[in-house]
Amino acid sequence: MNAPPTALIADDEPLLRELLIQRLAKAWPELQIVAEARNGREAIEQFERLQPAICFLDVHMPGVSGVEAARAIGRRAHLVFVTAYDQYALEAFEHGVLDYLVKPVTPARLAETVSRLQARLGQPVLHSEELLLRLAGQLAQQLRGGGAAGPAAGPERLRWLRASVGDALLMIPVECIDYLKADSKLTLVAYRDDQGRAAEALIRLPLKELLAQLDPARYAQVHRAVVVNLDQVRRVRRAENDTATLELRGRSETLPVSRSYLHLFREM
Repeated sequence: MNAPPTALIADDEPLLRELLIQRLAKAWPELQIVAEARNGREAIEQFERLQPAICFLDVHMPGVSGVEAARAIGRRAHLVFVTAYDQYALEAFEHGVLDYLVKPVTPARLAETVSRLQARLGQPVLHSEELLLRLAGQLAQQLRGGGAAGPAAGPERLRWLRASVGDALLMIPVECIDYLKADSKLTLVAYRDDQGRAAEALIRLPLKELLAQLDPARYAQVHRAVVVNLDQVRRVRRAENDTATLELRGRSETLPVSRSYLHLFREM
């Protein structure tokens, strides 16, 4: 006999969590809710502990958002985003790779989602890290009131990067990153660990996509393959041909500055 499917529900509003649980019990009696979370960080912790097959994630939660939690969970679960915003023109939703529910969740809409989830169980999860990163920016525009036809809004700023080191999954706070460097099809993340020591990790995201999600007041591209945290720049050394090198606080390596980006440091 097959084990019943399992799910996690993450929402910072207890009443809405309870409402979704009640309606899921009617729409899908076999589904077992094995965990509840009040924010994205709890959702990640509960997922790692229990490994449910499905995650219902509120998009806008304090601290780690639902989209950030989804990026940490990755392709290990089927994802459903729950949101109060229904003005969507999102590629991921339009193509059926990801699903979403609008608050308050109606029985009819939930039945459609349940039907799709039941059909997908046992099949490979379709979404990707790149898709979730794009979704973060698209959802941020909706949350800020831009809408599909509204004023332009910048993408959501990254707060965490997910990196695999051996068997461990690291969640690296963006403010701890010293620089990013393109490395073939990967990106090298040079960061400070919990003890403030210099550390490195590789992630499977292109530098260009990461740059679009970083705060431009703090992170700048200084070379076609390098993005640096400006707060960590200790010294700029001019070189020939209108180029330069950067020295960073607490690091022995130097970073190149190409001619196209030297203007960033003319007043430094």
